[in-house]
Amino acid sequence: MSSVTGVGERLALEVGPVAHGGHWVAHAPDGRVVFVRHALAGEHVLAEVTEEHPGYLRADAVELLGDPAPARVVPPCPYTAACGGCDLQHVAPEHQRELKAAVVREQLTRLARMPVADVEALGVRVEPLPGGMTSWRSRVRYAVDATGRAGLLGHRSHQVVPIDRCLIAHPELQALPVLAQPWPDDDEISVVASSAGDVAVQPSAVTPQAPAGRTPGTSAAGRATAPRDRVAVLRERAAGRVWTIPADVFWQVHPAAPDTFAGAVLDLLGPRPQDRAWDLYGGVGLFAAALAPYVAEVALVESAATAAAAARTCLADLSNVRIVRSTVERFRPPFRPDLVVLDPPRSGAGSRVVRAIAAAGPRAVAYVACDPAAFARDVATFRSLGWRLDRLRCFDAFPMTHHLECIGLLRTAAG
Repeated sequence: MSSVTGVGERLALEVGPVAHGGHWVAHAPDGRVVFVRHALAGEHVLAEVTEEHPGYLRADAVELLGDPAPARVVPPCPYTAACGGCDLQHVAPEHQRELKAAVVREQLTRLARMPVADVEALGVRVEPLPGGMTSWRSRVRYAVDATGRAGLLGHRSHQVVPIDRCLIAHPELQALPVLAQPWPDDDEISVVASSAGDVAVQPSAVTPQAPAGRTPGTSAAGRATAPRDRVAVLRERAAGRVWTIPADVFWQVHPAAPDTFAGAVLDLLGPRPQDRAWDLYGGVGLFAAALAPYVAEVALVESAATAAAAARTCLADLSNVRIVRSTVERFRPPFRPDLVVLDPPRSGAGSRVVRAIAAAGPRAVAYVACDPAAFARDVATFRSLGWRLDRLRCFDAFPMTHHLECIGLLRTAAG
C-alpha cells in the first residue's frame, strides 16, 4: 500500500456513508479512514488532505471523478468550499434531512447501544421548519481579520474568509453594511435580528475607542445598539410572550425554533395540573414558561447570571415558576419532579446529571439536544439505569449545515 505523505496531497477516493459532523467516510490507499467534506455516498472524488492524524485523515472533495450522486446540486453560495459555516449546500434539501436522520439512527445504534429494531421503531425523520433553506439564521458572529475586514471562519480554522453576504443569515442581517466596512479596532462583530423586529450590531473591541467616523452606540446601519462595553437588549416573541433579553444570552437562532421546540416538549411530556417540573439548563425560561400554565410548579435551573436575571424579569408574572441560579450538578432541588426538561449544552448532560435525574424518579424526561452524539451517550446512561427512549422528534433547525435538534422522550422501563 502507498502511504499518504501529508496535508495537501490529493487522493482518488470512493465515498462511503455519511458520518456525524458534515463529512462522509472513505478509505485512503494505506487503509486509514478519510473523513471527506463536500462529497456524497457513491461518488468517486479527488480529495485534498486537510489534516493528517495517526488513525485517520480529513479531506475536502475538490473534483468529481465520475458521475455526481443524484442528490448533488450546485451550492447557492460561492463561499461554501472555504467557509466553515455550511457543510451541506451541495445536497438537495430533502436529502439533507434524510442524511441527518441517518446520522441520528447511527448514533443511537452505536453510541446509545440501542438495538436496531428499537431505533427503527422510533421512525426517525427530520422535520423541516418554516422559512426554507436560506435566510433563517437570526444571529451571526463575524470574525475580523488583521486588515479589519469582517468575514466567517474557515472549517476547523481561525482563518477569516472574507464574504460579501451570508445566504443563511436573516434578510435584516444581510441588509446591514457590516461586511462592506472596515472594523480596525474589533475582533468580531455579532449581529442579531430578533423575532420582534429589533436589530443589533455588537462589536467586540480590542480597544475601547470607536473606529473613526462612528460613534459608540450607533450600529453600522445607523440603528441604536449598545456601546462596546454594554450589551444590547432585544425583544423576542415566543410561547405567547414577549421576552426582553440581552443580545448575548442564548436564544435559538432559527425564528421558528422556540415555538416549535416548546410545542414538542409539551406534546412529549403530556403535563398534568398536579405535576411539578424541573427545567434544567433553563436559560431565560422558554420551556418553564411553556410548562407553567399546565403544571403546579416549575423549578428553572440556570448557572449564567445574565440568563438567570433575564428569566426573573421575563417570568415575573408566573408565580409558579421558581428561578434557581445554580449549576445543574450542584442544584439542590426544592421538590421531587414529575417531569424534567433537560436542555444541556452541546457537550451533553453527562453521567452525573443523568444519574441524579433518574434517582429523582420523574415520570418522564424531555431531552432537548443540539448534538446527536452527546444525546446518544446520555441515552446510553439512561438505558443503563432502566430507562428507555420512548419517542423522538428531530427538526432541521439549521438548514444547509450538518446540525439538527433532537427532542426525545425518556421513560422508565415500567413507565
